[in-house]
Amino acid sequence: MTTKVLIIEDEISIAEVEKDYFELHGFTADICVTGNDGLRAAKEGDYGLIVLDLQLPGMDGYELCRRIRAEKEVPILIVSAKKEEIDKIRGLSLGADDYMTKPFSPSELVARAKAHMQRYQRLTGKRDSKTSGKTRIRGLLIDSSSRRVYVNEREVQFTAKEFDLLAFLALNPNHVFSKQELFEQLWGMDSVGDIATVTVHIRRLREKIEADPSNPQYIETVWGAGYRLNV
Repeated sequence: MTTKVLIIEDEISIAEVEKDYFELHGFTADICVTGNDGLRAAKEGDYGLIVLDLQLPGMDGYELCRRIRAEKEVPILIVSAKKEEIDKIRGLSLGADDYMTKPFSPSELVARAKAHMQRYQRLTGKRDSKTSGKTRIRGLLIDSSSRRVYVNEREVQFTAKEFDLLAFLALNPNHVFSKQELFEQLWGMDSVGDIATVTVHIRRLREKIEADPSNPQYIETVWGAGYRLNV
């Protein structure tokens, strides 16, 4: 597992605290204080996780998150003073894997980072034979070996977490999973994080694979229970 972390934070005192805690737990960490420098480092560096503030000079964190996600599958953890639900949903919609609000516990930050990095390594590794091969469900083709998805023979781009969620549901067709179960399976944390990210990712999956996302034929909501992928 890559243990190098990129911290993009313009408040240097906060960035240094984050860096100290990561290094205390065996990670190495680089700091960037502007959005433009952070984007350059994210593109050029080999990082296992990116910690990202939203209020940055030059380029805000939302745009930075979108640009990083367009090119990298690395886990992104937003740490921001913005506490409104809409800010959290927006960040997750742009491809972030998690969202923490300031002030925060540095120990919790490191714990979440470890969980995301380990989960990412496990889900993207080729050692799991269950993730090899192809799964076809009507007009949907999921190629787990190449991590590609085709909808009616047209390739559609997915983030790492979107692909992991879709592949997991496809491996367990017609099974109803609660938001909490999906959160624990895909994000790997029983009591850390926000299960609202599950709702955001389900919505994004529907937008990409459903002909009519408001009337889904693949990913069904079972009211009061959760979600299932129909075959």
